[in-house]
Amino acid sequence: LLDEPTAALGVRETAHAADLIRSLRERGAAVICISHDMSFVFEIADRVHVMRLGRTAGVRRVVETDRNEVVGLITGAISND
Repeated sequence: LLDEPTAALGVRETAHAADLIRSLRERGAAVICISHDMSFVFEIADRVHVMRLGRTAGVRRVVETDRNEVVGLITGAISND
């Protein structure tokens, strides 16, 4: 479980963190990453689980969504289906 793992990292360190997460995933490990960094999320995630006001706003597979939809879920412009 990683909470904002790239918040204090530079570009090189962020790339290294992404490599480590991908390596864990390839070995079959589950990795939960809490992040507001949409670029990082879309680079490493299989699924996005959006929380809004303490509740699930939506869960999407990364290959079936885009940043606009995720931002809409975050802001409440799109409701959970």
